[in-house]
Amino acid sequence: MSRLGLSCPGAGEILAATGSGRSRAYELVNRLERLVTDLVGSPGRPPAPPVEPAPAQLAEAVLDYVYAHPGCVSGNAQRNHYGDGFRRFVIDLLGRHPDVALEAAADAIRVPPGTLKDWQRGGVRDVDPARDPEMPPSLSPQRGLQIETVLAEWKHWDGTFTAFCDHLRRDCGVLFQRTAISGILEAHGARLRKRRPGRTPDELALRGTIETFFPHAQWVGDGTMLPVEVDGELHVFNLELDVDAYSGAFVGADVSPVEDSQAVIDTFRDAIAATGTSPVALLLDNKPSNHTDAVHEEMGDTILIPATPFRPQNKAHCEGGFGLLKPTFEGLELSGATPDELARSFLSALVTAVCRVFNRKPRKDRGGRSRADLLGDKPTVDEINLARQALEERLRRQQQARATLAARQNPMVRAILDAAYRRLGLDDPHGHLLTATARYPLDAVLEGIAIYEAKSRAGTLPPGVDARYLLGIVRNVADEREGWQISIALWDARVAARDQLALSLQEHRDQLAGVLHGPEHLATRFIDLALRTSSRIERFFWLSATADAIADGPAAHRRPLYRLASRRIHATHAVPHRDRVAANRFLAARVLPTS
Repeated sequence: MSRLGLSCPGAGEILAATGSGRSRAYELVNRLERLVTDLVGSPGRPPAPPVEPAPAQLAEAVLDYVYAHPGCVSGNAQRNHYGDGFRRFVIDLLGRHPDVALEAAADAIRVPPGTLKDWQRGGVRDVDPARDPEMPPSLSPQRGLQIETVLAEWKHWDGTFTAFCDHLRRDCGVLFQRTAISGILEAHGARLRKRRPGRTPDELALRGTIETFFPHAQWVGDGTMLPVEVDGELHVFNLELDVDAYSGAFVGADVSPVEDSQAVIDTFRDAIAATGTSPVALLLDNKPSNHTDAVHEEMGDTILIPATPFRPQNKAHCEGGFGLLKPTFEGLELSGATPDELARSFLSALVTAVCRVFNRKPRKDRGGRSRADLLGDKPTVDEINLARQALEERLRRQQQARATLAARQNPMVRAILDAAYRRLGLDDPHGHLLTATARYPLDAVLEGIAIYEAKSRAGTLPPGVDARYLLGIVRNVADEREGWQISIALWDARVAARDQLALSLQEHRDQLAGVLHGPEHLATRFIDLALRTSSRIERFFWLSATADAIADGPAAHRRPLYRLASRRIHATHAVPHRDRVAANRFLAARVLPTS
């Protein structure tokens, strides 16, 4: 407008200046309004493009599978249960139609999109099947026809056992109870009931094996976390105890916010103040905070002995004390103006009172003498010297054993662990935990470090873990890999002995290799057979066959085939999560060995 010399023109002035007619001007105004609307648009995200529907053959294939496998899908309008075979079938079906959007596929096969995503990434953990009571079924010849019905229906069933029992009662007129049906299937080898794992042997066999000398020859120290609730707020403190190994008396205690070297020092000082003497030796576990320079300086002439790894019996005196003290604090509620300080001081006073009660309680295993009475026994000078020599010799043997073990270890393993300790911020001032971890094979150490780092990135590491947690992971992986090798060696031994099972499985594998062509078909079939069996040796046989099928294919296809096999493993929820992860690690170790 400024170019035409019009500051605030009216409609007539604009028309006169531009030489345009009134009708033409209104026509241009309408066109401009339409263009501005298209350019600016409405606020918010643009509408998503419509999802193309899935092809009809997707739903038809799923329907055909459901018809051929009764029970593979069961449930109600709120929640469905899908069998492992159906889950694997859907994963393979989506793999054959990669261009179909997940939402469209979910709508076509009537499976929620979130469930399909979980299946594809293998993120679902255990599905714990219901256990039946361990009662033998009552079988009679008159019910032979119903028994045959049970066995015939089970052969084609692909759902849960509970749904199968409902199917027999509703559709087949078989009125057996679940226990009877389970017994029938187990008696004919069609289904094995899941049983609880057995308990460890009685710890009574290990009692009385700790060497003791006289009062104050050896104290045992340890810590545990105790919760205290104050005005509805939960506070957690560390209780550190020192116990005399000879008498079992609680000689020192300290309550602190965390379990650290200062807690060890304060407990030791409390014990000296209570008894008026220091011990010949103090046994502590291998936590780095228990063996700092400050702790060694505080000990003075007292020998500081680390507990033997993986043997909690070394600290039985403290563990027993914690077992007696912890029930006393369950449900403890306090109130006050300063909750944290009040909780700490009250807990400290309560621990002192309880320890005094236990110290004066007569003990049947010590002829009716209390812990306080036993603390009054006075050793001779010779006994003190002999105890010191024995304890120093024990420490010397431990140090020599660690030095010998470190000298024999693979320097590459130690270097990898040393770098991992620095990278992960793991504290090991004296290198004891590194030496204990480096005695395991390189493969187990690499897998252990990878698992620790993965848990750290995922945020699933337990709070307060240190290098001992990595040691436990490596130990478990090494034990598992040893089990693999034992299973493989057992298999080879059975083949060499012409074992009928080994021969039949080998013949089965050869038959499948002649019928199925291509590593993809062989790998998927072998994986299904590995996960279907409950026999450990058969599972490792089929997992080895899967690894061979993947390795025999082109190098470019090995990673996709491994991922395909991994997805099928994690889609089989009938196998516990721990066993699925073990099968996945075994497969990775066989497909891509490090040595």
